[in-house]
Amino acid sequence: MSPTSPTTSPASPAFFGQGSVTFLGAGPGDPGLLTLRAVEALAGADVLIAEPEVLEVVRGHARAGVSTPELTVVDEASTTAGVPVLRDAANLVMEAARGGKRVVRAVTGDPGLDGNAGQEMLACASEGIPFEVVPGVATAVGVPAYAGVPLRDAQGTDVRFVDARTADDRCWTEVGASDGTVVVSTSLDSVAAAAGELVAAGRKPDTPLTVTIGGTTTRQRTWTATLGTIAQVFKQGKILPSPDGHRPVIAVVGERSAPAQRDQLAWFESKPLFGWRVLVPRTKEQAASLSDQLRSYGAVPHEVPTIAVEPPRTPQQMERAVKGLVTGRYEWIAFTSVNAVKAVREKFEEYGLDARAFAGIKVAAVGEQTAAALVDFGVKPDLVPSGEQSAAGLLEDWPPYDPVFDPIDRVFLPRADIATETLVAGLIELGWEVDDVTAYRTVRASPPPADTREAIKGGGFDAVLFTSSSTVRNLVGIAGKPHNVTVIACIGPATAKTAEEHGLRVDVLSPEPSVHKLAEALADFGLRRRAAALEAGDPVTRPSERRPGARRRRTT
Repeated sequence: MSPTSPTTSPASPAFFGQGSVTFLGAGPGDPGLLTLRAVEALAGADVLIAEPEVLEVVRGHARAGVSTPELTVVDEASTTAGVPVLRDAANLVMEAARGGKRVVRAVTGDPGLDGNAGQEMLACASEGIPFEVVPGVATAVGVPAYAGVPLRDAQGTDVRFVDARTADDRCWTEVGASDGTVVVSTSLDSVAAAAGELVAAGRKPDTPLTVTIGGTTTRQRTWTATLGTIAQVFKQGKILPSPDGHRPVIAVVGERSAPAQRDQLAWFESKPLFGWRVLVPRTKEQAASLSDQLRSYGAVPHEVPTIAVEPPRTPQQMERAVKGLVTGRYEWIAFTSVNAVKAVREKFEEYGLDARAFAGIKVAAVGEQTAAALVDFGVKPDLVPSGEQSAAGLLEDWPPYDPVFDPIDRVFLPRADIATETLVAGLIELGWEVDDVTAYRTVRASPPPADTREAIKGGGFDAVLFTSSSTVRNLVGIAGKPHNVTVIACIGPATAKTAEEHGLRVDVLSPEPSVHKLAEALADFGLRRRAAALEAGDPVTRPSERRPGARRRRTT
């Protein structure tokens, strides 16, 4: 038996029915940097009070129905400007905790480096409200790691952290006299001023400097310069003036941030699809694993359903087939899609049945996702194509009917109303009788929101993945034709042909009819495109940045 963690003891975090507060570090922005303890605390929260910058990072781990009161953060300048007064985080935290609620107070980075969180902890302590602290990845540490900028080397260089907003003359003098690495938290339009403070305090103007904005997210961007040249770099690159000037950045000063070293260590921004907005025309359930794969390549997937699934117009045929499955009418049942599994499962649940009803029946499945859906149902497929994941691939491995070994000669095939006849004809040719049953209907989905349609037609997406001919027809039908700068990736020749018939240029063709191989092929395309730009000495840009008037789009 494994020992109980002090953070998961029965008294935590509710403290025997009292209200309590968990001060939680949400990290610098990448949702993947949340700790296991943070996820656990969020799942048990009654009230979630989060900084606006990290609300979306943490909200997905909270239970449905959690209260998320909105913060108003106000300083003296905004009060003068007539903005509603009061930083109310402490009041919201205390009010919820006094009411017996389990409160999670989420801050950017780490609570120990957040002065406001420290004040709120003192307020809890003064009223006897139990609280705990879940550390997070500090922004000043996490952002340089994602930018490929080590803060220390084998010689153990001293590291100093400075917040330019509160640093006084003594602080600048101390770090200016040091030869260690300095990590400066500031804003984009204040970087040059911070660099000037360091030079005035004794740092050499040729000291290397890196500046990172949007750190740990897919909008991350890093510039390399020196203390003496950073203002010129921003001016020549037209980085400033900019509406983004107020946005926070992390600047790293010292030999550890030398550009030559970053070229080798910039692992995050050099991902093959870094920052690409990729349109995935599939439902959220279908697209989940594909979207995860795209994120691993640095992309920002955007899921748009092009097909909606509805029950058959006449359900009696499906009802008879399911009853026949239970009474021993079939030797085999073949699933060719996740939707077919879902349709049968729903009918089982309607009749109070479960996976045990499949006892004695052989089960076939086409595709990894279909097989996974069956396993989730509690059914392990007996047959999955060893080669191509298609009806033809299934027929290659399907055994012919043998009256000696097969007591029953009938196959139950639940499928879509628009499925092809390939599998039915092939099974009949192998000697089987087939009950070809419409388990669900596929209809064109509703159009996506207006901003998504505009992005599709206007070149706001960098790539689109087409996983079937119907996704091509339906996407064009409900949202319009993708812009010609958008990279078109197709799962196979038939899908590519349909795309070309709709006037689209096909850039990527999957080597196999698999969504994951398709994503791999797109990543390979992005890698080759990046390598070609670097070899030519050109900046690495996304396809959407090539369209006329394109501006850098924010993504998360």
